[in-house]
Amino acid sequence: MAESRPVPNPELKTLGPELRPDSRKKLNRLGLIETDTSGRPYTHVLADGGWARCYQEIGSAAPPKAGPYGRTLYTMLAAMRRYFDRAELRPSDVFLPAGTATDSAPVGTAESGAVEDRVRIAYARLAERPGAWVSLTDLREVLADVPRDELDRELARMYRLPDVVLVPEENQKALTERDRAAAVVIGFQNNHAIAIEAQ
Repeated sequence: MAESRPVPNPELKTLGPELRPDSRKKLNRLGLIETDTSGRPYTHVLADGGWARCYQEIGSAAPPKAGPYGRTLYTMLAAMRRYFDRAELRPSDVFLPAGTATDSAPVGTAESGAVEDRVRIAYARLAERPGAWVSLTDLREVLADVPRDELDRELARMYRLPDVVLVPEENQKALTERDRAAAVVIGFQNNHAIAIEAQ
């Protein structure tokens, strides 16, 4: 959750306990993580169920055998949960990949401004009016020359801006394979449409 990205096996050892095969298989089976085994090293990413489980853990009581450091951690997590609830935030709003711009970063920097401008221009072309929903399928088609990971990062950053809304499709049965493939994953949620209000 803290990394909010696919993490290779060797790197996990530096971040926390080593993920051994039996534990990995259990977490996969429970739908808490997804593992890419197509190459070596394996990479792991938190699945939707994992995000939900982590959110449940934030604010829960410390385990009986937690020890003083564990109890301190859970005290901090409880304070975080109070803030999340008060600010109506989800973990995916707070735990972002390293290098992701936040609201405190100036909009339109050289790093992100060019892609954001293109997203806004493409949206304006596709939307009937400011604030209307535009499918990410259509948006990606207009921005086909922007690398997928770059566009995903920018959409995740823009998601935190006050005039941008990204949402999942309520009627999941209406989604085509192209719609599913075009979704941008922010935290543990697949988002399929974007709306940008008039500024």
